[in-house]
Amino acid sequence: MNLEGRTALVTGAGHRVGRALAVALGEQKMNVAVHYNASASEAEDTVRIIEKAGGKAKSFGANLSEPTAPAALVHNVVRTFGALDVVVNSAAVMTRQPFGSVTAKDWDDVMSLNLRAPFLIAQAAAAEMPKGGAIVNIADLAAFETWPSYIPHSISKAGIVKMTEGLARVLAPSIRVNAIAPGAVLLPDDWSDKTGERMSDTTPLRRLGDPSDVVEAMLYLLRADYVTGETIVVDGGRRIRK
Repeated sequence: MNLEGRTALVTGAGHRVGRALAVALGEQKMNVAVHYNASASEAEDTVRIIEKAGGKAKSFGANLSEPTAPAALVHNVVRTFGALDVVVNSAAVMTRQPFGSVTAKDWDDVMSLNLRAPFLIAQAAAAEMPKGGAIVNIADLAAFETWPSYIPHSISKAGIVKMTEGLARVLAPSIRVNAIAPGAVLLPDDWSDKTGERMSDTTPLRRLGDPSDVVEAMLYLLRADYVTGETIVVDGGRRIRK
């Protein structure tokens, strides 16, 4: 896919990896819909960075945990830009939830944002995308590993992998759907330096990753016109370390 001049929606684009993905698309001279929930000022910063890089951007606020918000977001983007060619489902929550303490609300909070919202966005976007459109879902290494204190999160990300496969089958040949499962490319804010050092030491490539590593995978998947239904693991080899 030639990205220049096309329109992309990136969810959770106000900060962290989502911002890096949105900015990278702006650098490709795309029109970028920068979605945010609570981080309005950060989203505006993303918009400014994209515009400085030569792309066009506008921020869109939406609480994607609300059942009608995903489809409404897609419709707002199409109404604003007149088209939608690429969706990057990045918005998610990662919360430590030890087994025995998870409530029904905790479960629903994770699943509504991490799994239901990307599906509903993809469903709405597919009705608007032209032939040749592409969707990239951001999964997580947790989809393939056992993290005892993050079981709901892991289940939601495993669901993203399976959802990617299902959507790729349903939407072929018109729209390609792939996913990226990052490892330790950007540690949670509440993790200590010691935890980061331990992660680095136990990663086969002996370093932590960077959001740019996820960006490179996204750009590959958007341009790889013969790839669909795949999940690229970007983790420095952590998945195969045992």
